[in-house]
Amino acid sequence: MLLWFLLVNALFLIPSLALPGASPWISLEALVLWATLCGLEEPRQRRRLTLAIAVVYGFLALLLLVDSLVRESLGRGLNLYLEVRLLDAGWNLLSTNLGIPLAGLALCLLVGLLAGIIWLIRFLLEQSAKHAPRQLAKPLWLVAGLLAAGMVTPWIGSPTLVFVANQASLIAHTHQTTEAFAKQLRMESSAASQPTPLPRLAGTDVILGFIESYGISSVASERYRAIVGPVLDTVARELAAAGLTVATGRLQSPIQGGQSWLGRLTAISGQWVHNQLAYETLLSSDYATLIDDFRRTGHKTVAIMPAITLAWPEGRLLGYDRIYDHDDLGYQGPSFNWVTMPDQYTWHQFQSIRETHQEPLFAELALISSHAPWVPVLPVLGDWSTIGNGEVFRRWQGAGEAPVSLWRDPDRVRDHYAQAIAYALEVAGEFAARNLAEDTLMIVLGDHQPAPLITGENASRDVIVHVISGDPALVEPFLSGALPGFRPGTRPDLDTAGATMSELRPFLHRQFGEF
Repeated sequence: MLLWFLLVNALFLIPSLALPGASPWISLEALVLWATLCGLEEPRQRRRLTLAIAVVYGFLALLLLVDSLVRESLGRGLNLYLEVRLLDAGWNLLSTNLGIPLAGLALCLLVGLLAGIIWLIRFLLEQSAKHAPRQLAKPLWLVAGLLAAGMVTPWIGSPTLVFVANQASLIAHTHQTTEAFAKQLRMESSAASQPTPLPRLAGTDVILGFIESYGISSVASERYRAIVGPVLDTVARELAAAGLTVATGRLQSPIQGGQSWLGRLTAISGQWVHNQLAYETLLSSDYATLIDDFRRTGHKTVAIMPAITLAWPEGRLLGYDRIYDHDDLGYQGPSFNWVTMPDQYTWHQFQSIRETHQEPLFAELALISSHAPWVPVLPVLGDWSTIGNGEVFRRWQGAGEAPVSLWRDPDRVRDHYAQAIAYALEVAGEFAARNLAEDTLMIVLGDHQPAPLITGENASRDVIVHVISGDPALVEPFLSGALPGFRPGTRPDLDTAGATMSELRPFLHRQFGEF
């Protein structure tokens, strides 16, 4: 009898793993349920109750699994109000890395796991009720009542109810903060809410390149610094040889591990876009971004988005003059798991696009070679003239091991991450050395830190920012101290935390706007 209760109790204590603080020893929910089952004389009633409880708790167990995955990938806990909006993105990531057959199999296994959990819970509940004497019902209700009243509490808890209550509270809080954010955007009367010309950048090509997962940990961690650091030093020498000036700093991203679009919109809007609801709220408003600012300055605004393979209505809402998605970039080579085309091709094709425009460009680039699963990591082609339409990359089609194999070994995953970042930096540096002049300002930055698997728990959310130009006067404002932590060269200051990424647009207004 006691054994069956202990097994049920253990199941009902599992939600405490997702809660802060010490785990209780006894679940009040398990005790109440046991008392209820002991008091039911009719077997049919017990079967119905155990089935209902098993189904509810089975779905709760699934949520706990999702909570664990969210913590490992995005560095935060589960928030159902947000996660339902990410189902499409999650499926896209899974199916691209594993392929649709394996991704479908994974979903089938998940459904099978849910069914197995429901069966197990129902079996344990029925066994505990079957072996419990009916006369235990009243004493158990008395004990449960005393515990619920708080008379005996040190080792007793209600983790299941607390987990559900926390989700309800999160949903309410997220809704309230979203409403407050929408109201703030409506009432914003500062110049930032309207397009603001940047006359000191008139006639200057401005390139804003976001390197996937390029966070401060890539140089703060000794493990990654051993791989990334020498590449940064090589880039510094190449830029100096090309007569370019470079400064490096850091900015705090609103997110970690994924949802790159939130980091990008934070940077170009000057608003803290930390979740999908804030993203959708800002897009549905008339709030201006750097896209609008540079259009007012006389620039043609373009987005280079190699990972966009489907319709992208958000791009139209942002108001680019032209969006170059995967198909528009003309890539004829193979994809590499999630990476639709290597960064070297993206930079190469962007330069071809630059050469077709007479007016100055403001270009936002998404550079995705350093996106998980970080396999394969391609070599950098020494002769950029051979890149062409990307067919040259077919020699690496199928190269590297399968992601499902690599990801069995976290240490090897970490090594591949550093190598992917090194590749992204090397090609960005070579592009700058080959193509930048005095009439160009290039800002290359990370969109977010990688997942906690790479950074460790409680890591900084800062990303690294490189500012490059052939005109030192365009780089000098970044070294003025208006944004903390910037210094000459390609290595960031590891001791000075960055300003928030939302400070970038106001900073550009102050330094390059109207006097």
